[in-house]
Amino acid sequence: MPARSCLLLPSLLLSAWLCGACGFQLRGEAALPPQMTRTEIVIDDEYSTLARRVRIMLERSGVQFVDNDKATAILEIPQDQVVTEVLTIADNARVREYRITHTVQFRLTDAEGRELIGLQTLRQSREISFDEQKILASSREQEYLKEDLAQTMARLLVARLESIYVSQG
Repeated sequence: MPARSCLLLPSLLLSAWLCGACGFQLRGEAALPPQMTRTEIVIDDEYSTLARRVRIMLERSGVQFVDNDKATAILEIPQDQVVTEVLTIADNARVREYRITHTVQFRLTDAEGRELIGLQTLRQSREISFDEQKILASSREQEYLKEDLAQTMARLLVARLESIYVSQG
């Protein structure tokens, strides 16, 4: 048994070294503008997947969500839209492939209304095939893709907030 653990340690060290050498880093807190310490988020559906994901990511970076009168910044998300469109139709007039597109627009202003980040648009899409023999699996796949797109859009939004601040700072 001790010989096995002796082999395991070098392989773990090698894996860690390779991950570090390629630039891989665990995603930590985002370096956000200092005005975002107390932020109000303005979005039509505050319980949407995107809104929940953005809140979680920003809270991990130290942002407190407050009402307008206490906010030092306002994150507006006027568009959070998921659209499903048909790409191909089979001979039997049934959908074979479709695309799910998630579009998000956002802007960041300070408490006085000065624009810190102008209106930005983010768009991601995924294409999926529909198998009528596996209807339940296809609907689950569609829900999974929508969740995945929302997570991706939240990451992109926070990264954009961070990159604009870092480039200005």
